[in-house]
Amino acid sequence: MMGRSARAASEAEVADTAPTVRLSTPELVSMVAALMSLNALAIDVMLPALGAVASDLGVTNPNDQQLVVVAYVLGFGFPQLVFGPLADRFGRRPVLAVAIVGYTVSGFACMAAPTFGALLALRFVDGVFAAGCRVIAVTLVRDLFAGRNMAKVMSLVMTVFMIVPVIAPAIGQGVLFIAPWQWCFGVLGFAGVAMMAWAGLRLPETLPVERRRSLGIRQAAGSYLQVIKSRPTLGYMLAGGVIFGALFAFLSASEQIFREIFHEGDSFALWFAGVATVLAATNFANSRLVMRFGMRRLSHVALVGFTVVAAALFGLTLIYGDHLALFYPLFAICFALFGLLGANFNALAMEPLGRIAGTGSAAYGFATTTLSAAVGGVIGRAYDGTTRPLLFGFVALGVTCLVIVAITERGRLFDRASPASPALGTKPEGP
Repeated sequence: MMGRSARAASEAEVADTAPTVRLSTPELVSMVAALMSLNALAIDVMLPALGAVASDLGVTNPNDQQLVVVAYVLGFGFPQLVFGPLADRFGRRPVLAVAIVGYTVSGFACMAAPTFGALLALRFVDGVFAAGCRVIAVTLVRDLFAGRNMAKVMSLVMTVFMIVPVIAPAIGQGVLFIAPWQWCFGVLGFAGVAMMAWAGLRLPETLPVERRRSLGIRQAAGSYLQVIKSRPTLGYMLAGGVIFGALFAFLSASEQIFREIFHEGDSFALWFAGVATVLAATNFANSRLVMRFGMRRLSHVALVGFTVVAAALFGLTLIYGDHLALFYPLFAICFALFGLLGANFNALAMEPLGRIAGTGSAAYGFATTTLSAAVGGVIGRAYDGTTRPLLFGFVALGVTCLVIVAITERGRLFDRASPASPALGTKPEGP
């Protein structure tokens, strides 16, 4: 009963403060997914080209080709802390316009990079502006939805979003068939142009002038202090950052694993698409399941399952070695369970932050990106010609995430309602 009344209060707050939006829900979901997909495209379209980039730009250490991904992710992290308060002060549309223009220009600039160092610098810049796109995307959802409805919409967004990892490596592979690797970056530039036109013509402002916050160091610091004082927000930010390290580790090492261990370099895009399809399917399933079981129960069960399956696969690999027929099915199950975590962790963290959604989105994005890039980069660069470092990393990340979630929920895993009290004067949603 408490969970239902709290959820109703949270949804009433959104109804009272959210502006009227001209977009239909399907178009809104598609647009938010497209904004988030600019980030996925910038990573995944490059994966088939990493070997060619390293060869053309004189990279001697094969593992250094992963830096093309790492540099981008590092640029993607910290700037979210800047874009969030800017979005709360000036509104969503102006900040998004700056972010998309920067993403587009830096994408085209990567095509002309003369050295590997210059390419890494431009990739960092590209990540900086992609951060703004991501902040606004999540903020739009929080502006308009709350509680389980927010988790449902985020799941639908992630379902559409996951189409990009399915097709992006194939796009990159197709580009390499007809053009040099530089045109993979051209794809990013053209995607930015298309997104600029769509958002510019169709996206309304979702933050009314009367709800905008003053901009200053003290005000921004106060907003971020509110974020970290909310126990659910801080806990699920850290948990999200840790578990998403598994995704970044896989992205960093996937091309080498399929090419060097399983000798499937030519069909890498298809194997990668299979994993991404599983992620998309489970995100869609989450949009239905979360309304029945709640965000906490569903994500906690999935987290335990992810850790157990990863541990089983690691143990089997130690016994039988690396075989694609053993690795791929269990690895796909891991990512199926992983697909039930992202949208729910995001919604659980954002739930208490309705009045500072831009700042909250920025803090969540920064924490999850920075943590996941750090741990994922370490795991990816530990690649030794086997899948063991990756799988051991998955187990370690799963256990660590479970500990963080247990502390956040004061030991009450699998409950529908949270024992943790948000610090912003809002009731727990009670999922």
